[in-house]
Amino acid sequence: MTTPTKPYDTQEIWFLTGSQGLYGDDILQQVAHQSRQIAERFDAAEPIPVRVVWKPVLTDAESIRRMCQEASASDACVGVIVWMHTFSPAKMWIAGLSVLGRPVLHLHTQYNLSLPWSSIDMDFMNLNQAAHGDREFGHIESRLGIDRKIVAGHATDPRVIRRIAAWSRAAMGRHASRTLRLARFGDNMRDVAVTEGDKVEAQIRFGFSVNTYAVNDLVAVVDQIEDKAAAELADVYSESYDVVPALRPGGIRHDSLLYAARQELGLRAFLTEGGFTAFTTNFEDLGGLRQLPGLAVQRLMADGYGFGGEGDWKTSALLRTMKVMGQGLPGGTSFMEDYTYHLGPGTPRILGAHMLEVCPSIAAARPRCEIHPLSIGGRQDPVRLVFDAAPGPALVVGLSDLGDRFRLTANAVDVISPSEPLRRLPVARAVWKPRPSLAESAESWLLAGAPHHTVLSSAVDKETLTDFASMTGVELLTIDENTDVEQLAKEIRWNAAYHRLAQAL
Repeated sequence: MTTPTKPYDTQEIWFLTGSQGLYGDDILQQVAHQSRQIAERFDAAEPIPVRVVWKPVLTDAESIRRMCQEASASDACVGVIVWMHTFSPAKMWIAGLSVLGRPVLHLHTQYNLSLPWSSIDMDFMNLNQAAHGDREFGHIESRLGIDRKIVAGHATDPRVIRRIAAWSRAAMGRHASRTLRLARFGDNMRDVAVTEGDKVEAQIRFGFSVNTYAVNDLVAVVDQIEDKAAAELADVYSESYDVVPALRPGGIRHDSLLYAARQELGLRAFLTEGGFTAFTTNFEDLGGLRQLPGLAVQRLMADGYGFGGEGDWKTSALLRTMKVMGQGLPGGTSFMEDYTYHLGPGTPRILGAHMLEVCPSIAAARPRCEIHPLSIGGRQDPVRLVFDAAPGPALVVGLSDLGDRFRLTANAVDVISPSEPLRRLPVARAVWKPRPSLAESAESWLLAGAPHHTVLSSAVDKETLTDFASMTGVELLTIDENTDVEQLAKEIRWNAAYHRLAQAL
């Protein structure tokens, strides 16, 4: 069985199998053989983006405890799949599950697809006991309050593969979040509420570290970039995008393109040296920067960095996390903002954009590299990529700090082409129809207190986001074709009661 190249080839999901010594060595050898085959099948499944590594069958409390400790201490392991092939008495799992610090997927499966009705005997029954062995395990998981994803079905079922793949991506998102370092260049935009938040609580909940650096620390790096390096990167721009004549060599604004290249090289150097995978900027705090970074930010996002405008560290961290979860999938993921509405005639829709910073991973066609004035910030005209987003289904996701907890809000949308060419709009943009409708979506979003900065993703699906929220213990509100505003208002009240009671406990 050939194992495909995995997007996350340095990380692993451990496959743990439960049994006991009651059945004898012959049965345990069959358990090991069969569980290894299932693990290898998952490892070879192309949709599952992480290596699935089989571990020896666990038959007693001490081996279970040691395995759970090893998984928790391993830098490679991002989660565990657990299957009770035979009846594994659940009291043996108490110590191990109590120390396990990795997400759990409880796989409820069996080796055989169909029953061999005419030949079934007690040896067969003793070997194939997952139907009640997993029920014993599910009981102790519930008794211990273990958060887990449960997937039932045969290992060959595409639905099982798809659900394990979604959970694996969520586990990678959790891993990325817990190792994420974010650099804020300057503070957040003055008097804005939603970009504030509790950074200490964010580190406790998600694991990411958020710290501020003086903008002029970045300026010093940008100013040290050599002319030759900037010119070489400007040549890359000319090869990669449709660069307007004014920015090309010999054009009247070519110096602006060279400075944009300096900004990108400086930002990359600063982020690489500090081990940062996400960052923010703020047009109100640019220090000695001659332009608000536009092109540089767009290209860094395309390479997987998180970004938030106006110092929005929560959206920047969310973008980085969703970039990781969507790695290797078709579609893209970008910083976004709901800007303005088309309320009619025809179907109402939203025009989303930002001042400059929309990721070209969502572009429908080859972007244009342009330069235009920016009415805020008080700096030179910034260079940016201009394009329309590719049509298709997507999620618009926001992360907000409610004071007593964090909340993820996700709206299912359909990105569409603009009704007419946006010839005079000098920024990258996306047009979408929110589900269930613009009015119901907007009312629900406002009820949720969700932010105006968001992440638009056509790569990450709702199941993966749901799994990530479960792994991190974060509330998730979903707005889609099934949403009823009055019912959502009740859900918000129920959630508030639950989370406050859970905190008290």
